[in-house]
Amino acid sequence: MIADRRREAELEIASPANPRIKQLVALRRRRERERAAVTLVEGLAEVRLALAAGVRPRALYYCPELCSPDSQGLAGEAADLGAEVIRVTRPVFEKISYREGPDGWLAVVPAVEASLSHLDVPEDPLVLVCAGLEKPGNLGAILRTADAAGVAAVIAADPVTDWGNPNVVRASKGTVFSVPVASGTSAQVLDWIAAHRLRVVAATPDARQLITEADLAGPTAIAVGAERTGLTSDWLDRADLRVRIPMFGRTDSLNVSTSAAIIIYEAVRQRMGVADLNSGPPVR
Repeated sequence: MIADRRREAELEIASPANPRIKQLVALRRRRERERAAVTLVEGLAEVRLALAAGVRPRALYYCPELCSPDSQGLAGEAADLGAEVIRVTRPVFEKISYREGPDGWLAVVPAVEASLSHLDVPEDPLVLVCAGLEKPGNLGAILRTADAAGVAAVIAADPVTDWGNPNVVRASKGTVFSVPVASGTSAQVLDWIAAHRLRVVAATPDARQLITEADLAGPTAIAVGAERTGLTSDWLDRADLRVRIPMFGRTDSLNVSTSAAIIIYEAVRQRMGVADLNSGPPVR
């Protein structure tokens, strides 16, 4: 009965030309997201993870024709959190969707908090710094690893994209809401690292020391750079330690998200001890 009344109260949009739909499509642009202070989250799994992380959506759009029958209770969950729930037709959802094979769910949520001053890390943190990364998909993939490994925070230095980019949200599978993130210039991030007394471990193929030989325990900020240019001199000059991943093939580099994953899990291995790998995350 309650569900029936809730459905009757829902707004329904059937026309792709609806002004509200045009405004929603405009939020794919960073300038519009920043102006409205919101982020788009598309996909059932991503929306659910965002809600589980404590995000309170402002609006939830869903298409019954695309949604699986067992997922439609999500509309009620969002409504209970104060979200406006909007039912749309398939042509409308296909216009607002930014992914292939949409599953009928898209939420508008508050912008991701990304100020360095907002970060609250433990006494012995493992932090990952992504300096100058260009591709949203790489940032998203790095966030999935950071979430799985219990990394205390992921910081974008001199960011090319924003944490609310829909492709970051999609590639992260929603973990951009479960991992503390921040952005700043390299100078700002280095100052924050110094204030928190973290060692800077710079990942570079020119390093002599292998990651397996380096001490990655203790308060540490691992820095990775863009695939094309690597870390800048700002980071290399301030690094307490430079490390590289052992490589034996013809290629001289790995995808940055792969490199970050390898180094993060070497740090986790050292912090936990091999015998305790199944006991839970040690660093967040």
